[in-house]
Amino acid sequence: MAGAPDITAFFDEATNSVSYLVADPATRAAAIIDPVLDFDAASGTIATGSADQILAAAAEQGLTIHWVLETHAHADHLSAASLIRERTGAKVAVGAGIAEVQRVFAPLLSVDDLDARDFDRLLEDGDRLPLGELGIEVIATPGHTPACVTYRIGDAAFVGDTMFMPDYGTARCDFPGGDARQLYRSMRRILSLPPATRLFMCHDYKAPGRDEFAWETSVAEQLQRNVHIGGGVDEDAYVAMREARDATLKAPKLLYPAIQVNIRGGRLPPPDAQGRRYLMIPLTL
Repeated sequence: MAGAPDITAFFDEATNSVSYLVADPATRAAAIIDPVLDFDAASGTIATGSADQILAAAAEQGLTIHWVLETHAHADHLSAASLIRERTGAKVAVGAGIAEVQRVFAPLLSVDDLDARDFDRLLEDGDRLPLGELGIEVIATPGHTPACVTYRIGDAAFVGDTMFMPDYGTARCDFPGGDARQLYRSMRRILSLPPATRLFMCHDYKAPGRDEFAWETSVAEQLQRNVHIGGGVDEDAYVAMREARDATLKAPKLLYPAIQVNIRGGRLPPPDAQGRRYLMIPLTL
């Protein structure tokens, strides 16, 4: 794919998440990838500051938002996809594997109002979406979750939670439907792109010894330096490492609030008779 999109990154330090505003320089057609809806778990407060910032930047750059793209159903932040669609008329798209994530989590979290209209497009491997003169190629990259996809736009690829910066490694695979072997193969697909392809991460946690947040790398750099998969690590060795590491990890802090909003495409739970909305947290006894 030829061309270089204009890319503006927005880092949300509260959730260590990165959202992207991606535009075709020629036509000013744009997409927003992985937008964050601000949520304070202690008070239950929802705010829109992060989404407002992206939309303000789009307006300042004279962009028209055509797509809101989710790389997967996030477990660490609430999605602002529904809000942005309401404000812009953009279409919301996610990997077709979202159906499996919904199947697992909807009964656990008493989500009984799923609506096919929550997502405008369910994307399969190889699908293409229009974005001015650039276009968007969908690469299915499951392993972290069944719904994970990578978006390739011009010389850039937005890899979601498949991998992180080279000094931090790769994503966990212990969520329902996750699979370390599948993730290894998905990452190898990404790393088979041209070496100069720019890779944009969905998160950064500042690896030990690094003082600055970072979220852009390249195929060549990941192949050489990624501490989990670089240097020619084979599949069996990677799977053994990943599964052992995952066994030590705690659940994300916002797992249940995030998932029950995100499997609805960023739509909040419906209000009760008094107009109040609630998020479900199942207890383990």
